[in-house]
Amino acid sequence: MLHLGISWKIYLGLTFLSCGRHHCVSASRYCDAPTLDGGYLVPEQDTYNHGTVLFYACENGLKPAVEGWWATTTCRDGKWSTRPQCIDVNNCIPLVLPHGKYHSSSEGWYMNGYTIRVTCDTGYMHRNWDATALCANGTWTSVPVCERSTQACNEPPQVPHGVIINQNPKQDVYASDTEVVYECEDGYNVQGQVKKSIFCIAGNWTTAPACVREIKPTPAGGGSTTSTEGRKPGSSNDGSEVGGRGNTGGGSSSQPDVTTVDRCGTAPIVPNGDIVERNQMFLKYQCASFYTRVGPRRVVCHSNGHWSKIPICKAAYCSVDTSERTQLKDVGVKFINSGEKVRLECVKLDHWLTNHYSVASCNNAEITFSRCCNWWELKWSTC
Repeated sequence: MLHLGISWKIYLGLTFLSCGRHHCVSASRYCDAPTLDGGYLVPEQDTYNHGTVLFYACENGLKPAVEGWWATTTCRDGKWSTRPQCIDVNNCIPLVLPHGKYHSSSEGWYMNGYTIRVTCDTGYMHRNWDATALCANGTWTSVPVCERSTQACNEPPQVPHGVIINQNPKQDVYASDTEVVYECEDGYNVQGQVKKSIFCIAGNWTTAPACVREIKPTPAGGGSTTSTEGRKPGSSNDGSEVGGRGNTGGGSSSQPDVTTVDRCGTAPIVPNGDIVERNQMFLKYQCASFYTRVGPRRVVCHSNGHWSKIPICKAAYCSVDTSERTQLKDVGVKFINSGEKVRLECVKLDHWLTNHYSVASCNNAEITFSRCCNWWELKWSTC
């Protein structure tokens, strides 16, 4: 009498039954000899054990559908790891393209004269605008190369007490226009908010946020503590603007004395700018990439508790919404650094046999576009 709680096996020829308490599973661990037209197998048998490596080669005028003049396949649990094939020497095997992909052939190979179009991964672009390869007499000609885009960014900057919540998994390269959203840990925020975005613009990230605790500064001379929350940077507690000349409280229009920066409390916030030097007597600001500073580089604290005039970081790049331009292919909003040129793909018309591009130029925050030109006109600068 068979006990139902015991696992048992019955071997029937080349197949075994693995039986548990409620059912049996049949699984062959042997492979039948594969069919190979125009070639030969070594060793040649009717069946092969699990784990057997089978070698094969092809007759004259043919070649394996993989790299090399001979190839292998392995028997794994009743199936061959790859299907042995011999193809005409003028046909092509699949390409290996780092950071690129193309339509896969169901046959596993491509006919002589076949053209593939390569799409580069996010953050990569075609070198010399070459996106196609042709199978010619068994060899791929003009193989596209996907190289890192000059507009792409590295890993986003690390923010203490913060994490990135919208990029999973991590990437080695981030395409231009990528948005990254930071979120601060509990007890910290970004200038009164919980989340803040930065963008990859022409190879650089916009200024990353700082996750900080709210600190209520103590006014000079002691007394009660006054919160600066909601106070406009560069203004007094009553909301009045603070310029290069302050009010001493006695009606005098003379410049107040400069004192240590801790007497003015929270440092002024300059949008798209960072403090790059914090001295006892001044703060030095620097604008982020693609922004130009207008105003003083240094900010000091006056004896009346007011900051001196703060700088402004003015945008020094252009943006174009391709969805609003009928001649351009819609790829969303593109950013272009001041003084740079970028090729934007045009809408493909029926009578155009090749892709056309418009050259967008950014100068002094003003953007201009060339007509749509083919690759030959762009190569010889006749566009």
